[in-house]
Amino acid sequence: MIYLDYSANTPASLGVLERFCEVERSCPGNANSRHQAGREAKLVIDHATQNIAGLLGAQPAEVIYTSGASEANNFALKGLAKLSRHVGRHIISTPLEHSSVSGTLTALQEQGYEIDLVDIRRDGTIDLGHLKELLRPDTIAVAMTLVDSELGVVQPVKEISELLQAWPNCHLHVDATQAVGKIPVSFEGVDTMSLTAHKFYGLNGIGLLLKRRKLALEPLIHGGESTTIYRSGTPTVALAASLETALEAAVGELPARTARVKEANAFLRDALSRYPKVHINSPENAVPEVLNFSEMCIKSETMLAFLAEEQIYVSSASACGRGQPSHTLAAMGRDPLAIDTAIRVSFCADNTPEDVDAFLNRFEDGMKHLQKIRK
Repeated sequence: MIYLDYSANTPASLGVLERFCEVERSCPGNANSRHQAGREAKLVIDHATQNIAGLLGAQPAEVIYTSGASEANNFALKGLAKLSRHVGRHIISTPLEHSSVSGTLTALQEQGYEIDLVDIRRDGTIDLGHLKELLRPDTIAVAMTLVDSELGVVQPVKEISELLQAWPNCHLHVDATQAVGKIPVSFEGVDTMSLTAHKFYGLNGIGLLLKRRKLALEPLIHGGESTTIYRSGTPTVALAASLETALEAAVGELPARTARVKEANAFLRDALSRYPKVHINSPENAVPEVLNFSEMCIKSETMLAFLAEEQIYVSSASACGRGQPSHTLAAMGRDPLAIDTAIRVSFCADNTPEDVDAFLNRFEDGMKHLQKIRK
């Protein structure tokens, strides 16, 4: 099997699995319990929380464990909306967002909130001039992704944070799900931030919401103690420890991983440049883990199925899009043919030149033999 869909999911690393099993076996106590086993479990999760906070530039009290980024995005946006409803009901986002953001905003819109989407430039970044035009006194939140999952474009979060300093009633929510392990990530200048471990070689079922201490968001889940008053339920000690391990590696090994991924990305870019019809959608300054291109002649789902016959796995858009055409490319003004033929290859540091060669060989066979789209 040749797996080139790491933006959708990464396999848990051996170190993460070992840490999870170690803690799960050695800490049977409920971290809320007052006996010795409970106190030992609490020490483990408290240490994990402190370390996680330090790695992300946050305080331990600002860390809320969730089941993943989808829950974290829902928690943040619904919480911010309710917290600020007496100030305003206007929220700004982008057309690039994960469905857990766009779906939450649709639900809020049905409750009377007004949603505006900022324009996207041809390079995939948001139009800061348009954002300035959209901001108004009743704007209560700007919600945006840090790294786009389809093209790997890095958004100018620092500039947006600085822009919002003039709007004290407006909170900034950042979805950092696709950023951790690809670029340095910091909670500085942000009000809420979401992420999930399974995007950086951690386990599924554990994520984070970072929330400024001053923000008294209403919990999504009520009843029962936990590590925070903002999310009830028995603390997931082993999962938290495994996330800590994954995050330590994502931060500590970032330079080495990036160097290896850059080689794979450059190799594939160079090879694709030899196909006259292929158009590269990911800009040069995108994260190297993602390379999106359109082959401009064969439907994405046809090519993906052809590749999968040889156990070569890539995607056409976000996995949560369930096969829907790329909303990111549409927002960038790409023509329908480019959208219908888009392919996303997403690398990890362990991918080899042989992996890329196998993909290219099968891709070339598909270009020769699969039915072309009639223009």
